[in-house]
Amino acid sequence: MSVSEGSIRGMLAANLRRARTRRGLTISELSRRSKIGKATLSQLESGTGNPTIETVFSLSRVLEVPISDLLDARPSDGLVTVRGEDVEVLRGEGVDLRPLRRIESGDAVFEVFDQRVRDGGRQDSLGHVGTEHTIVQAGRLGVQVDGREVELGPGDYVGFDAALPHSYTALGGAVRSVLLLQYGVDQRLHLSAPEPGGPCAGPATGTGPELAVGTPAGCDR
Repeated sequence: MSVSEGSIRGMLAANLRRARTRRGLTISELSRRSKIGKATLSQLESGTGNPTIETVFSLSRVLEVPISDLLDARPSDGLVTVRGEDVEVLRGEGVDLRPLRRIESGDAVFEVFDQRVRDGGRQDSLGHVGTEHTIVQAGRLGVQVDGREVELGPGDYVGFDAALPHSYTALGGAVRSVLLLQYGVDQRLHLSAPEPGGPCAGPATGTGPELAVGTPAGCDR
C-alpha cells in the first residue's frame, strides 16, 4: 500500500517512530504504557494503520508531545487558507477532528482544530499534555473535567489543564466548536534543548488552572 507523506497516516508513521526513539522506548514498552497493541503500533509506524482520536491522544499523553508533533502540521509564512473539505478527518468515539493549523509564538505552540461532536456522541480522554481551549459555535456541549461539569452554548468558552481526565458530550444534537490546544516550550518535541515554559505554557502535570469558563483572555508576551 502506498502512503502519501502528506497524509495523516504518513506523517504519523514518521513522527511516531521518531518520538518513540527519542524517548528511548521499544514498541513493547510503548504498548504497555499506552495500552495500544504492539501490532497496532507496528502498523502505525509503517503507515498502514488507521489512527483514531483515541490512539493519537493516547500516544501524545504517553510520549508527552503536542498532537501536531505527531501529525506534523508545519507552519507557513504569509497568507494561510485551509479548506475544511481538504483536511483529513481524525475520527474518535464521538468526535470528528480536522487539524487546521499549528502556530508557534515565542515559547508557545498552538494547534487549531475544527471539532464536531456527533449527535448523541461522547468523547472521553484520560488526559494529555497542554492546555485545552474550546469555543462552541453551534449546539450545546457538556464538558466534564476531573469530575466537574459545565454546559456550554454558542459563543461560550471553556479552558482547562488537558492533563486532567475530561470528556465532551453533545446535548440534544450535534455540536460544532473550535478546539485550541496550547503547549509550553518544554512540551515541544521539535526543540533539541527545551527550556522551562513561558507565561503561556500549558502545564503537563496538573499544576495550572484546572477549569476556566467564560471569555478567552489574551496571553501576555
